Amino acid sequence: MIKSIIKYLFLLLLIGNSCFGQNNEKKLQIPKTRILFIFDASQSMYGFWDKSRKIKIARDVLKRMVDSLDNLENVQLGLRVYGHQSEVPPQDCNDTRLEVPFAPNNGSKIKHKLNYIRAKGTTPIAHSLEQAQHDFPECKQCRNIIILITDGREACEGDPCAVSNELQKKGIILKPFVIGIGLDPNFKHTFECVGDFYNTPSKDKFKHALDVVITKILNTTTAQVNLLDDYGKPSETNVGMTFYDHLSEKVLYNFVHTLNYKGNPDTLTLDPLVTYDLVVHTLPEVRKDSITLNPGKHNMIGLDAPQGMLNLKCPNSNQYRNLKFLIKEKGSHQLLNVQKINEIEKYIVGKYDIEVLTVPRISLKDVEIRQSHTTKIKIPQPGILNILREGSGYGSLFQKKDNNKLKWILNFSPNHEKQSLILQPGEYEITYRPKNIKNTMFTRRKSFIVKSGSSTTITLD
Repeated sequence: MIKSIIKYLFLLLLIGNSCFGQNNEKKLQIPKTRILFIFDASQSMYGFWDKSRKIKIARDVLKRMVDSLDNLENVQLGLRVYGHQSEVPPQDCNDTRLEVPFAPNNGSKIKHKLNYIRAKGTTPIAHSLEQAQHDFPECKQCRNIIILITDGREACEGDPCAVSNELQKKGIILKPFVIGIGLDPNFKHTFECVGDFYNTPSKDKFKHALDVVITKILNTTTAQVNLLDDYGKPSETNVGMTFYDHLSEKVLYNFVHTLNYKGNPDTLTLDPLVTYDLVVHTLPEVRKDSITLNPGKHNMIGLDAPQGMLNLKCPNSNQYRNLKFLIKEKGSHQLLNVQKINEIEKYIVGKYDIEVLTVPRISLKDVEIRQSHTTKIKIPQPGILNILREGSGYGSLFQKKDNNKLKWILNFSPNHEKQSLILQPGEYEITYRPKNIKNTMFTRRKSFIVKSGSSTTITLD
């Protein structure tokens, strides 16, 4: 029965993953699931429990489970045992060993090894977890999972919680599973920080817990990301989104959000054993941290991401075809985006400050982006300033402001005899001194007006 259920679950897992690539030539690669059983063979496992010895019950149940998993494609098993090499006393806190490494179809080796394991030593849980990181050969497309089966807590002054947390932060393993055999209920807090903990008071409960754990590991779990507009509807789409492992900060998935043919957010197949941080690459980004999934269910992940469009134009002007402008959130000094003129870009609903890289620059404050609306901005058509000089010299360009003040715009190159500038319409002044004149009082000033679509020539002599 167990075997048929697991095969069915794994078939669903394969189907769910393959759905990503039904219309593509390349299908997503299905990750390999590697399950390492860490088996307690300490002296206490020789004690009686539910009318038999603990180690016999644990051995028999685990052998049946291994037999069910052995022939599943993309699943590999390994076995690490502790407390089986040295008797107590004395206490050997290094008594842990990888007995069966990961390999395809190695279930018979694991069952054979379990037959000869004898309970006689101590309980070095932390050290066993620490050593387990070396049991997983390097693999970029693998899910590394530990199932710890134990009847006692740490006996060697190690910290299993700290070791487990560190291995998860490094991205070596997913959150482990711990199945306790007849443990004192007061030990619950001791193992909950190590991983998902199941305390089993009887043989039947132990079998059920192991079934539940394997089902969680192999079950198909789906989710949809609802990018909500200002009306609370999941209408926003066509934007990148990245799923990170919350602990290790490792990138696990990187998708482009899609609405399916029915207009609903597309269904994703995700690993239910991970706590995620989700970043949606809108402008600015929106994120949701510490997302946990309900295994075997369809999960809804909602984020507020209302967007509108921004378009900047300059009518009747070819001079600005490569013009760019800078976008910042209102009141922020951090650059959000560099957008090109005549192109349309989406932004999260709100107010923004814009700086257009004309000469002189145009500053626009509190530009409002509204839901599903295109905010259109038009800037004046520029004029052209031609500067002629008989020789080299030094000079600057200023813009005349309404308050009768001058705003510096740029300095001229001292060695160019001719220059052309594309300028916004307005009143300007040039200061200029020939290079061969060493008297500041001979600085020359010229005022002029630049009109849209017109050309103005200034001669500096």
